[in-house]
Amino acid sequence: MSKVVRIRLALIITGLTTGGAEAMLLKLLQKIDLSRFTPTVISLTTMGEIGPHIEALGIRVHALGITPGALSKIKFFRLVRLLRQLKPDLVHTWMYHADLLGGMAARLAGVKAISWGIRHTDLSTGANKRSTLAVMRACAWLSSWLPQKILVNSTVAAKVHVSQGYSSEKMVTIPNGFDLGKFSPSPLARTAVREELGLASTAPLVGVIGRFHPQKNQIRFIEAIAMMRRIDPDVHFLLVGQGNDTGNAQLKAAIQAAGATVVCHLLGVRTDVPRLMAGLDVLALPSVGEAFPNVVGEAMACAVPCAVTDVGDSAWIVGETGRVVPAGDMTSLTHAIHDLLKLSADERAVLGTAARERVANLFEIGAVVKQYEAFYESLFSEGA
Repeated sequence: MSKVVRIRLALIITGLTTGGAEAMLLKLLQKIDLSRFTPTVISLTTMGEIGPHIEALGIRVHALGITPGALSKIKFFRLVRLLRQLKPDLVHTWMYHADLLGGMAARLAGVKAISWGIRHTDLSTGANKRSTLAVMRACAWLSSWLPQKILVNSTVAAKVHVSQGYSSEKMVTIPNGFDLGKFSPSPLARTAVREELGLASTAPLVGVIGRFHPQKNQIRFIEAIAMMRRIDPDVHFLLVGQGNDTGNAQLKAAIQAAGATVVCHLLGVRTDVPRLMAGLDVLALPSVGEAFPNVVGEAMACAVPCAVTDVGDSAWIVGETGRVVPAGDMTSLTHAIHDLLKLSADERAVLGTAARERVANLFEIGAVVKQYEAFYESLFSEGA
């Protein structure tokens, strides 16, 4: 009987603050087979909010404290020395800065199997720092020889980056995964969320969940809220995530100018997002740039229909279980939300059930982690 080889896996990520890539990394590590893999996580910056959760799994996390825009040779070679000490069989980097620095450090440390990770589609100057786009362009130039493979979470992300000069033959797509136990339908949540907000039990509730950012498009979404006020003034809206709170003067001013203060609930950062998701009638995604939006899959797992802009892989994620409109078109998004709210409770439940089944069939976290494991084993075999 042949001995099982345990693969030493170094996962290098730009940072561990709350975000889609960081959340997926945590989900991967919660499910990965530790009898076959020995993972170590390296954050180029800080431990953030996610680092302690990874350490609680018994997985070592190293935070190098590199300040964005101020990379020193000392800290870069500290990364090289760390990799030489860890002697990983495989390095998988997550996001542009980690791809560039982690990939180069892994090469210098003598690691043979290197994979980059891309989780981005909007490369516009309005949505990105010039330094980030410069790093992306450097990665495009290096992509033909530095990594063995480039792992993306979105077919659209792969196409966008190939158009920028990335090596097309190295692209491998694995979607984000979702925990159907954590995100699930809950009639109790529906009642409790409305009670918390002081709303009637029958009040229609639409949610936008994600950090406040130009790509997430919350300011433009206020236009949709204003239009909905004219169509159905009883609809209420939750805005959840970092920056979506009463301390955001820009957001508050936009809501006040739209005459929508009474129907907008700014909840900021919450630790009970699954509960809030399950309390919604509709999840709206107004983003102008995404790769594979986690919030859509999470809402679908809660049997909540989604109205989304056609960004990244959102149209594929939703399929026939919701509504898809052109990116940036807030009028169409308003009508899509209204269409879903006009459905009877039973009709909306049918859509919600179909949405949850779609997540179970395509994006269940256990099955997605198995794809990661197979990818790592294949890359290890190629580099051995």
